[in-house]
Amino acid sequence: MAEVINYSLFTEFDVNLFKSGKHFKLYEKFGSHPLNVEGVAGTYFAVWAPSAKSVSVIGDFNFWNDSQHKLNVRWDESGIWEGFIPEAVLGMRYKYKIKSHNNVETEKSDPYAFFCEHPPNTASIIYDSSSYQWKDKGWMSYRKDKNSLDKPYSVYEIHLGSWMRNMKEDKFLTYKELAITLVDYLKKMNFTHVEFMPIMEYPYDPSWGYQLVGYFAPTSRFGTPEDFMLLIDKLHQNDIGVILDWVPSHFPSDDHGLGYFDGSHLYEHPDRRKGYHPDWKSLIFNYGRNEVKSFLISNAFFWLDKFHADGLRVDAVASMVYLDYSREDGEWEPNEFGGNENLDAIEFLKEFNQGVYSTFEGVQTIAEESTAFPMVTKPVSVGGLGFGMKWMMGWMHDTLEYFSKDPIHRKHHQNEITFSLAYAFSENFILPLSHDEVVYGKKSLLNRMPGNEWEKFANLRLMYGLMYAHPGTKLLFMGGEFGQSEEWNFSQSLDWHLLEYKPHKGMQNFVSELNSFYKKTPALYEKSFGVEGFEWINYSDNENSVIAFIRKGHDEKNDIIVACNFTSVIRENYRIGVPRKGKLKQIFNSDFKKYFGSGVSNSKEISIDKTARDGKPFSAAITLPPLGIVAFQLK
Repeated sequence: MAEVINYSLFTEFDVNLFKSGKHFKLYEKFGSHPLNVEGVAGTYFAVWAPSAKSVSVIGDFNFWNDSQHKLNVRWDESGIWEGFIPEAVLGMRYKYKIKSHNNVETEKSDPYAFFCEHPPNTASIIYDSSSYQWKDKGWMSYRKDKNSLDKPYSVYEIHLGSWMRNMKEDKFLTYKELAITLVDYLKKMNFTHVEFMPIMEYPYDPSWGYQLVGYFAPTSRFGTPEDFMLLIDKLHQNDIGVILDWVPSHFPSDDHGLGYFDGSHLYEHPDRRKGYHPDWKSLIFNYGRNEVKSFLISNAFFWLDKFHADGLRVDAVASMVYLDYSREDGEWEPNEFGGNENLDAIEFLKEFNQGVYSTFEGVQTIAEESTAFPMVTKPVSVGGLGFGMKWMMGWMHDTLEYFSKDPIHRKHHQNEITFSLAYAFSENFILPLSHDEVVYGKKSLLNRMPGNEWEKFANLRLMYGLMYAHPGTKLLFMGGEFGQSEEWNFSQSLDWHLLEYKPHKGMQNFVSELNSFYKKTPALYEKSFGVEGFEWINYSDNENSVIAFIRKGHDEKNDIIVACNFTSVIRENYRIGVPRKGKLKQIFNSDFKKYFGSGVSNSKEISIDKTARDGKPFSAAITLPPLGIVAFQLK
């Protein structure tokens, strides 16, 4: 059996960048890389383990014997162990056997592996997807236009394991099957983007993917890395952007993972007050360690570079930036200035965003940040974190709380549905109705709505319509588009059989046409993040539970007027202020019968007269359908 050949992919410059926290393409160096060295086929391995006494590669090529292939430690005190093993070839499984300075022995998966065994097995697999031939050149050339902040951005959030299943065999759909089925569905539903809940390899299904072990490997549950590339490729070929959930906030303590990697606190912070997450019982990265920063930012670059991802939604940002997040007094220590901010994590996020936006054209980073932490979406150059967008959690909470109330009581809670406009332009917000809102006893969105069957569906259509008319981009979790009745269950398919029933089919038609209306209505997206894109007409008609407003685009001729009726009473001849003379033409109505509505509508062009109203010089009398939203073009 051949010995380890002394070989390196690292230059001195690579090592210096790694140690200074500035190497953002470590996936080209660390991990396993099939090569030919002096005419011999094999694999180069490299792993970071500075506290190790010895590191062996064990695997199919040496019968998992740790005495056969011991890696060489570099002379430069970088903690990098490396070497070329001739017998190791594509498709073989392997792990690192690490003996630490205190004689603790661990068997670890490769932190930089491109492919992993199907859980519950935990070995890494030698893999090379560099030969994949991408066919999305068109999309990549113009995505900066499709993916920019003044374009429609309507996201379908999906958990791949429970969206749809092969019912005959009760199996997951594969990446290849999804490249047909999911792509066709997204086109039918007119979403502009899809967001995948974490697809990086994870050991535990009930974590939904948020407890990662294989940061550089798409989960093998659905196929190979090349199969996942095919899925993204097909989405791009059909003008659908791809956002990946990314989890730099914490990681599980599984024996084969990153925790206590070389017998020391290598990736996690050594102080438990900063290195352990009490909510998720997981470990927190040491953001102040340069090599860890290089690892994480390299991971972000990897998905944008090798998998052509168009955006990264960063999970649990609030848990990263606050030292006292989910901690009681005495369980955290203030920073050097006496505050509760995690200065290392904040600096890491700034470097991550600067690196991403300066390297990849036309991408977006999105923060799931649940507090009022300032300037999340402001540029780093002016003191912000540098994200492109941030989840608008306040809007989500207020909206769901308001819509859960019986319409007869809504007049006492008007502020809940209007308050978001007081801060809507403080950040670049995306409005999320995500997976978190349909689990743990919260009920499905449909069953949060009050009333009988008709009223539940009408309320849900009204809520979605308001979401799309409200400033900001949009995100809807799978199943919400057809009114899934039950809470989301990660272990089974959505209830697609509900589409046999008119209310659910009507809801699906509504969301499809709502997306289409959004995409072809510039006033709804061109100035989505600026105060100049929105103007109130009336937000204080508490007694009737009605609001009305104007959405504005670059061209005044594209401005639209939106009115919402949050009660089940039809309001005929309801007068609203209008900024200029002309006529109103109804261009959208959530109460059409094809949506399972009652069919109340404004069928003709409506004359605008000189009667002043709502602080506007003109006004018009419109009909508001029950629990409905209508939009008008001002002609």
